[in-house]
Amino acid sequence: QVQLVESGGGLVQAGGSLRLSCAASGRTFSGSAMGWFRQAPGKEREFVAAISWNVISTDYADSVKGRFTISRDNAKNTVYLQMNILKPEDTAVYYCAASQRSYGSILDVVRSPDYWGQGTQVTVSS
Repeated sequence: QVQLVESGGGLVQAGGSLRLSCAASGRTFSGSAMGWFRQAPGKEREFVAAISWNVISTDYADSVKGRFTISRDNAKNTVYLQMNILKPEDTAVYYCAASQRSYGSILDVVRSPDYWGQGTQVTVSS
């Protein structure tokens, strides 16, 4: 099994930047598609960004395109989410996610992730 631990959340003013990290351990990490989701109070968890196992493909929610960048370093078993030009509506708990399928499609995590981290709070003030 894959274990995921997020870090890097915090309080930031609108227009600022924040970088989230997700450290993975356990079963093979490099062969799994990875992604980020978020959940704001009173709302359902929503997709934010995803990246394929070979780093060739990425996908972003329309609300974060041009502002957020997902990346991964397989040698360090870590996935990152660089968040720029943050807005109050970005406030949420951010979760790292992974697919249990090895060397599959980026859609494996976009549509149905199998593993989740504990989440890290991101709060953006106006």
